[in-house]
Amino acid sequence: TNKPPSGTVQYLASPMDVISLIDSGKLRDHILLVRGGTTTFLAPALTMGAIGVVTMSGAPESHLGILSREFQTPCVMTAYLTGGSGSRYVPGETDDSHFEEIVEALNGKNVKLDCSDHDIGKVVLLD
Repeated sequence: TNKPPSGTVQYLASPMDVISLIDSGKLRDHILLVRGGTTTFLAPALTMGAIGVVTMSGAPESHLGILSREFQTPCVMTAYLTGGSGSRYVPGETDDSHFEEIVEALNGKNVKLDCSDHDIGKVVLLD
């Protein structure tokens, strides 16, 4: 996309969260935050026109990485915070506090996704 997507971060922890957001008619107002790149329940949101996705774990080769490219939806994979504890996801070693910290820092915040560098995407706080 030419213009970086911006919107309010919405953490989606379950399939019901995805359905509720789609049913609200406000899907395009939100950047979707999910725990992992294997979060298959996010697929309906991508098919319905999600504007951007942030995962807290996963790789570009994961399910959401592939689907995001297929639907041309900007996606930042394995996000971490540059402030706070600065914890990073390490497969098999990361505990829930890493994910909780990111959800607390981003959920409900207005952000822009900067995917101009195809190797390193950024989630930029707008407020």
